[in-house]
Amino acid sequence: MILRTFSNLCAQSQACFRSARAKSTLSAVIDETGKSGLILKSLSTDIFENLALEDWIHNHVDLQNRNMLFLWSNAPAVVIGRHQNPWQECNLQVMRQKGIPLARRRSGGGTVFHDLGNVNLTFFTSKKNYDRHRNLQVVTSALKGLRPDMDVRATERFDILLNGQHKISGTAAKLGRTAAYHHCTLLCSADRALLSAVLKSTCQGIKSNATQSVPSPVKNLLDEDPTLDCDTIMDSVASQYNTEFGFSSPVTLVDPSDELSLPGIQRMARELLAWEWTFGRTPKFSICTTFELKNDTSICNATLNMDIKNGIIETCDIEVPSDWLPVELSREFSLHLIGGKLCPYETSVIAAEFLRTIPQNKELERKMYNLCRRVVFMM
Repeated sequence: MILRTFSNLCAQSQACFRSARAKSTLSAVIDETGKSGLILKSLSTDIFENLALEDWIHNHVDLQNRNMLFLWSNAPAVVIGRHQNPWQECNLQVMRQKGIPLARRRSGGGTVFHDLGNVNLTFFTSKKNYDRHRNLQVVTSALKGLRPDMDVRATERFDILLNGQHKISGTAAKLGRTAAYHHCTLLCSADRALLSAVLKSTCQGIKSNATQSVPSPVKNLLDEDPTLDCDTIMDSVASQYNTEFGFSSPVTLVDPSDELSLPGIQRMARELLAWEWTFGRTPKFSICTTFELKNDTSICNATLNMDIKNGIIETCDIEVPSDWLPVELSREFSLHLIGGKLCPYETSVIAAEFLRTIPQNKELERKMYNLCRRVVFMM
């Protein structure tokens, strides 16, 4: 079942929830409770399921006279904003090596790293009642409730700083026609070494109008106070949310993979997982870079110029000194890449097919292999 509660509900509330379950959808459950405030906590640590649940609530729940708070955490993942360029924002190679997924959310804002030491908070309201300042006041008050002498404050950029210098929370939002949500992160005990590694792009020479993240020094709350673990902070935020808005809502568990209770949720998760959304929705950009090629006897510098639209290579020009590689080979390889995805897997297949067409010449084969490998590496 999609709903369980941490606290003991009165008999009337239990009957209400049993009736709502029979209606099978979360929106029916919410309507049946008749409450103007609701606090949900995800049972999933899958980034795509949790992002899909955000959008499901936004699209299916009547928020005109209701506020909701959604608490969630994810297994390691990198999440970019709707209008960002993943090649520009993160180290895709390290992420592939470590099996860390990339997700593009439907809100704007910058790139963030999630893991189980990071708390995510989503505040749902009507568009009319959308108020990021008040939401962040809930978070800072909750933290001060746990440690009154803690110096935490929201900034004009809607970040939260610890001791006036370390960022512990970033913000993004989606405003629909009538409904809105504002979500923020909260660094509790995140893997900062991994955070630094994956949020450092190695793709050089990108020219783009995509939204760029603003790097900031970060710190975990656990480093400030060892008692501030994720569960403690979630409980405190939930309590403060009730206090701030005058609610008395228990924390209700929700399973974002439950298709029966959330009709269409699995399709929404698949859409967020698709390459066409994650990479294909990147604003048009170009790459102009120089890289080194070498074999056992020589070294040279090559240049790469590409235009990419919707993640697809529109133009490609690879220039290699003619005394290192015949011009026709680099030109032909460039033509083979046009129309393909800017994706190491697809490009590797294209490169392998192209290498089979090279005349039987061991030195040329090695040089072309090095060129193909370097181009793939930049993706």
